[in-house]
Amino acid sequence: MSHQVLARKWRPKRFDQLVGQDHVVRALSNALSSGRLHHAYLFTGTRGVGKTTLARILAKCLNCTGHGSVTAEPCGACPACHEIDGGRFVDLIELDAASNTGVDNMRDVIENAQYAPTAGRYKVYIIDEVHMLSKSAFNAMLKTLEEPPGHVIFILATTDPQKVPVTVLSRCLQFNLKQMPPGHIAGHLKNVLEAENLPFEAGALTLLARAAAGSMRDALSLTDQAIAYGDGQVRETDTRAMLGVIDQAHLIPLLEALADGDGSGLMREAGELAARGISFDAALQDMAGLLHQLALALAIPDAVGEDAPERERLFELAGRLDAERVQVLYQIATLGRRDLEWAPDEYAGFSMTLLRMLAFAPGDTLPVARATPTPGRPEIRLEVRPAVRPGASIQPLAQAANEPMVGKLSDGTASHSTKPPKYVGPAADCPGVNQAPALAQPAVRGESGDWRALAESLPGATRQLALQCERLSHDGHVLCLRLPESQKSLLDNFGDKLRAALTEQLGDGLKVEFELAAEIGQSPAVARAREQAARQTAAETAIQSDPFVQTLVRECGATLSNIRPLTAG
Repeated sequence: MSHQVLARKWRPKRFDQLVGQDHVVRALSNALSSGRLHHAYLFTGTRGVGKTTLARILAKCLNCTGHGSVTAEPCGACPACHEIDGGRFVDLIELDAASNTGVDNMRDVIENAQYAPTAGRYKVYIIDEVHMLSKSAFNAMLKTLEEPPGHVIFILATTDPQKVPVTVLSRCLQFNLKQMPPGHIAGHLKNVLEAENLPFEAGALTLLARAAAGSMRDALSLTDQAIAYGDGQVRETDTRAMLGVIDQAHLIPLLEALADGDGSGLMREAGELAARGISFDAALQDMAGLLHQLALALAIPDAVGEDAPERERLFELAGRLDAERVQVLYQIATLGRRDLEWAPDEYAGFSMTLLRMLAFAPGDTLPVARATPTPGRPEIRLEVRPAVRPGASIQPLAQAANEPMVGKLSDGTASHSTKPPKYVGPAADCPGVNQAPALAQPAVRGESGDWRALAESLPGATRQLALQCERLSHDGHVLCLRLPESQKSLLDNFGDKLRAALTEQLGDGLKVEFELAAEIGQSPAVARAREQAARQTAAETAIQSDPFVQTLVRECGATLSNIRPLTAG
């Protein structure tokens, strides 16, 4: 064959060429350099992380003649190194335990182990997938594995160490090979493609590294597939299509619709995903990843990488969703993915997951009674958890009402019911609750006007930064803003964009200066938080003082939880 696949062509031949297994390389190198050799090694780890490759490199270290003794740096030029790389070294015996599972196969190994090596210092036995051996085969090798001849080294490899008997584990020096991080895989793929003189896009390597799930061999195999798919080029769009990965630009509108509470828009975006033939399992997986990035943007903005897809839109969303809501959305996305196999079909399962995201918010508990929205009055959600004591009766409630319970349907007709009516809070008792001061229109060009209104009018992540700033002064030429030291990362990332946006609003000659302080005064974000606290206090007072609620608490032992205004501050 004139062509050799990348996974074989770029198989490491020295310890320093291995990627992501520094902890194993260091231990083996030190042992080889000091001559502290063990007679049996066990390498464990998932597929494609380098177990067999590491075993072959170790065999070269033991038999290399270029240095005259055992070494941690085989020369790669001596006959032993060449023959081991070519799979022709007579004293390196590789056994596939998945095919040779019986006790007779193990007896052959034990009998041949008694003979001295033919060409090298050590006779090395590599037994791959050792957990597939039968119980009898394991028992047959125990004595030899514990006290092998001085010229024999056993190297066992397995993806499932739990199936290896403890009697075997106790006789081996065990090394657990880690799954490789996507960053390490992408870096190695970059080196390989540059050496192969193949054009590529960095975004495509990131997708391949994520799809490999920690396996370098899988990553190289997928890269071969991407090269064939892209006709000699590894492009992001082709790789995304090959892997069936969803562009996050298609998922951002879903989260924007959730942030706006737009059910129609949410279902419209879901229909567009269905029209593209996208896997809904992959969609929920990528949405969970996007929500993870969103949670980082809210909690630790510095942790969001500069090369993160849709980074600016991500920070814009962070200004519209709170941390608790993001956590709930993430949980629903992961559970929705798990439940897809039980759904009538994938689209039904996906759309129901989106509807759960739309319906549930942190702290929601059923049953829920909601106040009817009335202009100039607060919207209040009352959540009552009835805890009826044994022997208690709800009859006193009807007596307290002293009249039949009558409601009105949407067409105006009366409806009699024996069930307690849904509570409508006494909004008249708390005037002004939930009525945040109306924001002024954005300032006209050349005037800073109402700083809060101006900050609210800015787009994207610049809005989030502006809301954290307190305006100190503005003389027409210089605008001084003060920012908490805790928000310095926002300033580093979006300070220049905010300067540009304010210059566009207030005039080209404007100079914007920032000042960091441990504490600040009345920033828009602080003002909004105070207003929200005032609304919350007023809502709790209104609920707790209501006669109907007091009757519920007194007669039925009900408890109140999660009282909050419905309108956003």
